[in-house]
Amino acid sequence: MIKRLLAATSIITLCLASGASAAEKIEMWVRSGIGESFKKVVEAYNASHENQVAMTEVPFSELVQKYATAIAGGQAPDALSLDLIYTPAFAAAGQLEDLTDWAKALPYFNSLSPSHVQLGTYQDRIYGLPLSVETSIFAWNKDLYKKAGLDPEKAPANWEEIEANAEKIRALGDDIYGFYFSGGGCGGCMIFTFTPLVWGSGADILSADGKIATLDTPEMRKAVDIYRSMVKKDLVPASAASDNGANFLTFTNGKIGQQSLGAFAIGTLVTEHPDINFGVTLIPGVNGGTSSFAGGDNFVITKGTKKIDAVKEFLEYTYSMDGQKIMAKYGSLPTRGDIADKVLEGLDPRMQVGIKAIEVAKTPYTLQFNDLINSANGPWATFTNAAIYGDDVDGAFSNAQSEMQSIIDTGQ
Repeated sequence: MIKRLLAATSIITLCLASGASAAEKIEMWVRSGIGESFKKVVEAYNASHENQVAMTEVPFSELVQKYATAIAGGQAPDALSLDLIYTPAFAAAGQLEDLTDWAKALPYFNSLSPSHVQLGTYQDRIYGLPLSVETSIFAWNKDLYKKAGLDPEKAPANWEEIEANAEKIRALGDDIYGFYFSGGGCGGCMIFTFTPLVWGSGADILSADGKIATLDTPEMRKAVDIYRSMVKKDLVPASAASDNGANFLTFTNGKIGQQSLGAFAIGTLVTEHPDINFGVTLIPGVNGGTSSFAGGDNFVITKGTKKIDAVKEFLEYTYSMDGQKIMAKYGSLPTRGDIADKVLEGLDPRMQVGIKAIEVAKTPYTLQFNDLINSANGPWATFTNAAIYGDDVDGAFSNAQSEMQSIIDTGQ
């Protein structure tokens, strides 16, 4: 995808003039909605360092296109907060600085979010490092558990329990439902919350090198059956079938008993919905085990920038105890596992589940993430909706498997 974007305009040599003074002004782009955590880190850095970061927010839906075009035109920023799923594609296109030697020399390198480092690596060289870490978790409404005669302090350990609990919660009647998911062709939502069901049990939708589609497995079949069963039993609101992600946080309305969410929702619930009494745990696999989707952003540096030393200084500040505490205070999980406990001291203890999720989290590695997974018309989004809500499950598997492999082969 990135190569196609770059091909749209002529490639010219990137020439970024360095500042004449000792102090550097780092131009950095971030996606809109990046949140207060990173903004506060930038403010703290600018207040305490001679070098300065000039942060520009770009609409999330436009960032990848705009960055690719800026690179081609020699107008790219020095650094970028890039959704980690796109890091391999930009690295493969030769547009990012190779950070391998510097990164591996960091004393805490081995403690950085492993999925982010993996997605930041291309052909054994490192081009991206974790900036913001997001994980998917499972949440339950303790008050609804109690009303349904369930133990509000007992986290469900498997999907049999989740479905049984959902039935009891739905029995409360009216508009109270036992489970929710955004199933209306929201590929990003479903890779985030649904794929952990198969990852936790050792299966995957792509081979490790991203070259083979492995969608049709017994584990994925079982995951589909679980969701289909809950839909058929009316344990999920009908609106879920058309939710394209706009209502991803439906759990916050207090009428959903259980839902897989992002760890970011913990902060949202605590600060904006203090009336909801909730618990969180890891997402169970269909045959045991647990997993999570590792999301968030990687920090990348545009190849050819003259301000690379200043950019590295800023990234090291975000990795410092001060930087990590600032980000955690405003809802971001620590990117460094070695100091995570200290960083989270005094904060909501449920944030610890998000940290545990990092250890078991995965992210599909592919240069074609958007075409395969994120696109509303792509094979993954189409598959999840058709397999869970449609009448032809076998057809949904067959079509998606074939289309995914075709996209992969075309991109080789």
